[in-house]
Formats: sequence, structure tokens, C-alpha cells
Amino acid sequence: MYKKILVTGVNGQVGHALQHLFSGEKSLANIVVGLDRSQLDLTSADEIRRVIQTIKPDLIINPAAYTAVDKAEIEPELAFAINSTAPQILAEEAEKIGAKLIHFSTDYVYSGSKLSAYVEDDATEPLSVYGKSKLAGEDAIRAVGLPHLILRTSWVYGAYGKNFLKTILRLAAERDELRIVADQIGAPTSVSSVADAVFAVMNRWQGEPAGVYHLVNAGQTSWHGFATAIVEEYQRLQSTRSWPSLKVKPENIQAITSLEFPTPTVRPVNSCLDCTKLKSDFAVELTDWRDALVTELQCL
Repeated sequence: MYKKILVTGVNGQVGHALQHLFSGEKSLANIVVGLDRSQLDLTSADEIRRVIQTIKPDLIINPAAYTAVDKAEIEPELAFAINSTAPQILAEEAEKIGAKLIHFSTDYVYSGSKLSAYVEDDATEPLSVYGKSKLAGEDAIRAVGLPHLILRTSWVYGAYGKNFLKTILRLAAERDELRIVADQIGAPTSVSSVADAVFAVMNRWQGEPAGVYHLVNAGQTSWHGFATAIVEEYQRLQSTRSWPSLKVKPENIQAITSLEFPTPTVRPVNSCLDCTKLKSDFAVELTDWRDALVTELQCL
């Protein structure tokens, strides 16, 4: 049991889910403090230090991040301030008060050129400013040397916030046909699965082992496969709920290539992450991505 847990970025998907989980029956702390960007400015080193020294948590969970992948290319200073400098300061202040740190990272630290799922000690090779800033944050935390976990996840979505699930449901209600990229693969990972896994890890973690762990739902698909599954499962559940109808049918979701949907930033072609280490060290194993999708849809 922790005396006090600090969760950053509670206006984001993961932070919101963690605060919701910890404020319910599943609590591992006497006090849980959740801060959004208005309460903790991660671009201000002085504010980070002041907040940590005032609250004095014994565990900091940092899902807050700059996640605008394309925009990061034109404002790299801000991306690095939030994704690299801020985690370093959080780690330094945590070490001063004897606290542990759980930090979230991303599949974007890899190039995506590997033909199989990435394991934690595979060579990193970020293609974008966003990926480089997140990798720099990982390195900064490791350099401080405090008890820490870095959890790399990918394709995170949920019933709360802006994400692929919400976008597809909106577009599917407006259009008769969708065109979705089919040559990028990964594991869609529900925010509820992430929160439950973090809770399970916290229950077992005493500060050792430390380091990087991959945390995604099991299985893999493409963005096209994910979009098709969203529409199929939504329509299947719709019969038992008063949900609005979708215009698009699964067979009218067309598969396209990345070249047909150009973006300012190159995305990893392969975002699959191997979670064997997480299972081995913490006995934590996430459910299949499609089962997790059904559970998440039921939270709408």
C-alpha cells in the first residue's frame, strides 16, 4: 500500500483511466492526487519541482505526454520539453524524496522495420521528433537511476477522449464508405486494459525489477482491421442498446496503403510489441485486442 500516489495528465486517456480506477474500490494508496495540465505545467521545471516537493508522493505515475505526432515536427522544442525534460525532472525530484516512478512511452521509439514483434532490448531507431523526444525521456529517467518502470504501449484508445475508436464511430455515422490504411500493423490497446495492468503491476512491484516493459493487448491487426472490427462489434452490440445507427457497413470499409493517405510524419509500419517480459516478471498478461474492444465499447 502506498501512502500517496501522484498521477499526471488526468485529462488524457491513460491518466483519466488511472484516476478513475484508483478513486474506486481498486486503490493502492491512502491518497491519490490527480493533476491535469492546468494544475501541473510540464514545461516549467520550477513548477514541477514545487509540486513534487509540496505533495511528496511515494509513487509518481506519468502518462502525461506531448502526443501530437505531426505537430511535433514543427514545434520540437515543446515536444522535447514535455516528453524528455519533464520526465527527467520528475525522476530527479522523485529520487530526492525516495519515491518510485512509473512512466509511459511508445512504440514510436522503434523504426517499425522489424518483421516480428519488438522486444524491450531491440535497438531503438525513432523516425520522428515525437519518437525521438519519447526516447530521450526514457534515457533521462534511466540516467537518474531511481526505482522506475517505463511502460511502452501503442495504439491506445478508449471511451474517453479523442482517439481512433471515437473517430471511426463518428465517421461511420456520417459516411457510406471509409478508406483506412491497411499496411501498418499493431495491437489496438484499450485504456481500460492499460489501467488494469498498471494496477496489477503496482500490486507486485517493490522497486525491483526496474526498466522497460511492453504493455499492449494481445494479438495484432492493421488500422483497417481495427476499423472494421469497431464497426462490426458496435453493430453487434447495438441491438441491445439505444445507440445511434451507423451509415457505413463493414464491407464498405476499403483498405488503402500509407502512400494513399500521406501524413507529415512517417509512422512505424510494424508497431507490434512483445509482452513476454511483463508476463514473466509480473504475471500480467493482457487480453486479446478484440475482446478488449468489446469491453471498451460497452463503456460508451
